[in-house]
Amino acid sequence: MRIGLIDVDGHNFPNLPLMKLSAYHKAIGDNVEWYDPMFGGHFDKVYMSKVFTFTDDYPYFINADIIQKGGTGYFYPDGGEPLPDCVEHIYPDYSLYYDKIPEVRHTAYGFLTRGCPRGCDFCIVGKKEGRCSQKVADLSEFWNGQRNICLLDPNMFACPDWQELSDQLIGSNAWIDFSQGCDIRIITAEKAECLKRMKIKRIHFAWDRYEDKDAIVPKFRAFKEITQWDKRKLCVYVLTNFNTTLDQDLERIYTLRELGYWPYVMIYEKEKLPQGHVIRKLQRWVNARAIFETIPRFEDYSCRR
Repeated sequence: MRIGLIDVDGHNFPNLPLMKLSAYHKAIGDNVEWYDPMFGGHFDKVYMSKVFTFTDDYPYFINADIIQKGGTGYFYPDGGEPLPDCVEHIYPDYSLYYDKIPEVRHTAYGFLTRGCPRGCDFCIVGKKEGRCSQKVADLSEFWNGQRNICLLDPNMFACPDWQELSDQLIGSNAWIDFSQGCDIRIITAEKAECLKRMKIKRIHFAWDRYEDKDAIVPKFRAFKEITQWDKRKLCVYVLTNFNTTLDQDLERIYTLRELGYWPYVMIYEKEKLPQGHVIRKLQRWVNARAIFETIPRFEDYSCRR
């Protein structure tokens, strides 16, 4: 069969389901390639994957006998039909992205766990993956000696098997990036010491709810004291445009900077905000680190724009 793939988002981040589908079809002898509407010709089957609901759908005609769509972008919030086990647990075909995203040559991407017990209103993980963090794979399922590992887990340290999975990460001797917002509220001294044994490239936490400040600030302070890591390793997602005021957003941002963390502003339903909105300005100020370092107060940045 001739198999075509379409990464509908195309946001310079590899699409894990497409890499697994590519590996599966190549393993059974099919020809796999990116779908090209201009010069591709006819395909037996085309897979379309979309992660984000706000991404526009693919606008071109698809010349194929079968077209299969998947991902949360199409089927919110459950993601639609899951991949068969023979595809879900196959080693990804990273070569698919070698020419598109150079860092994929040296990085493994995957999930060790799925699900999260929190069930936050702004997050789809609980609805899509369940209100329990559980192990779904060993590291060897998607890592084979790459020098970097990018973890996509929503809340690995809420999983009962966190110690076993941490030992696998430590044993890899690879640079680890916890790319999603880990829950600082459940990070104990034991878990922090375990993280210190890993080669951490970056760990992302999340401070989504302003009202958690009395519980969350001491946790950030304690983690910093244990690890003594530079802020370049410590990034915290700050949810905005959900149920907080600008003053509450700024309080979290300034507090995190004082604690020695890099804040990173995430805008809920950003696509609905008009250009020039104050929250868009806030995001540009915080997330452009050179500007954030040079202009320490948002008031000074905002009045210049």
